[in-house]
Amino acid sequence: MKNEKLRIKNLRAREILDSRGNPTVEVELITNKGSFQASVPSGVSKGKYEAVELRDGGKRYQGMGVLKAIKNVNEIIRPKLIGKDLTKQKEIDELMIDLDGTENKSRLGANAICGVSMAICRAGAGAKNISLWKHIYQLAETRSLLNLPTPCFNVINGGLHAGNELDFQEFMVVPQAPTPKIGGGFPENLRMGAEVYHQLKIFLAKKYGKQATNLGDEGGFAPPIKFPEEATELILEAAKKLNYEKKIKLILDVASSQFFENGKSRSRVSSLRGRYKMKIGVFTREGLIRYYEKLIKNYPILGLEDPFSEDDWESWKELNSKLKIQNSKFLIIGDDLTVTNPKRIQEAQERKACNAIILKINQIGTVTEAIEAVRLAKNFGWKIIVSHRSGETTDSFISDFAVGIGADFIKAGAPARGERMAKYNRLLEIEEELK
Repeated sequence: MKNEKLRIKNLRAREILDSRGNPTVEVELITNKGSFQASVPSGVSKGKYEAVELRDGGKRYQGMGVLKAIKNVNEIIRPKLIGKDLTKQKEIDELMIDLDGTENKSRLGANAICGVSMAICRAGAGAKNISLWKHIYQLAETRSLLNLPTPCFNVINGGLHAGNELDFQEFMVVPQAPTPKIGGGFPENLRMGAEVYHQLKIFLAKKYGKQATNLGDEGGFAPPIKFPEEATELILEAAKKLNYEKKIKLILDVASSQFFENGKSRSRVSSLRGRYKMKIGVFTREGLIRYYEKLIKNYPILGLEDPFSEDDWESWKELNSKLKIQNSKFLIIGDDLTVTNPKRIQEAQERKACNAIILKINQIGTVTEAIEAVRLAKNFGWKIIVSHRSGETTDSFISDFAVGIGADFIKAGAPARGERMAKYNRLLEIEEELK
């Protein structure tokens, strides 16, 4: 009877809508102990090496439907999982990977597999009568200290996340409240981030009019500005008004793959290879590195996410080398470059490309593979930033995941909008549990 309580009775998927109004996959798993759900986010700014998100195509939902992925869960994955032990996360994930049989999960869809994997994980915690973060901690076996991650609030949006002229995709405020050994300084960091966000809204409305407080996909403001310096100075001005200018740092997500031009097919002139064509100008590798160095010198920037294209390895290596000499703690963060994929992470280490990664479960497709990516990155001494996607749901899974794996940071958007606040509010609950 004891084993019976740990087994899957039924499993079904349904199509729901994410925060952008696009379809996504929700999975419901039935056990003798109840029902457990998980829903899959979706990014608009994607690395080309991510696991494949299966979409229907055609006219329905402008081709964004996920009925094919739903069918794969209900008709292919479900029959293989009925009766399986809920606590055997790795075995179940590997079974789904084998069922798919492709390198990038293109047959069943990473969105189908990811939804099931997350639901299994949540049900596994339920089977043990423990919190999800504690179950993930046991699965990960990283032996990290149980601290809450430092939040990175995306307060100004640009790039593919907004309709303004700003090239860089995210301008994140990273509060620096002291972190106790147990429980973390998360509530204080959340308060500081929210206060800066609201003060920034006041400044933007006064300077540009109320239209400047329109929100991008991740809850940050999308003001009519063009230069990264403008965005950075607006944030610092808001922080200064609150006497927080020495209590915050910034992380900028450049998402540079969106304006990278290879150039090899057009010319053999080396200066035209790998140029970055932005609204603020066209940069060679060397020119963009100089621009980053200037930004870092003038502003309290803690890290740069995707400063170069996912294929521009030499530029990553050169920037990492230069900044390591200047500031060994500065974060060169891989996202499109590493896509939560252990093979890409290994290559990034060998090429000395970065020292931190964004971790998104749906980039790789299963909880087990995401944990493997974490272990590898931690072995290299890298920092871990667990991340949401621009198309989100109210599922707070990543909050528990960030705590369970011992992540250094979490980015879940602005301190606004229900699908973003679900993550931050869950961390407040976990903070109480840790105490």
